[in-house]
Amino acid sequence: MNSDIAEGKWKQMTGAIKEKWGKLTDDDLEQMEGSVDKFCGKMQECYGMSREEAEREFNRL
Repeated sequence: MNSDIAEGKWKQMTGAIKEKWGKLTDDDLEQMEGSVDKFCGKMQECYGMSREEAEREFNRL
């Protein structure tokens, strides 16, 4: 997958993420840049999820 496709997919996912987890801001999503690790860390911080729960939520997207 080239970087243009990956970037497009991440942009599509950000809409779903903002809908489902309203505590995450545009800045949060921009900082994540599609990184699973950053997503999990932010979910743990904002929602008190475990790492495993956050990874499951990411994979559901």
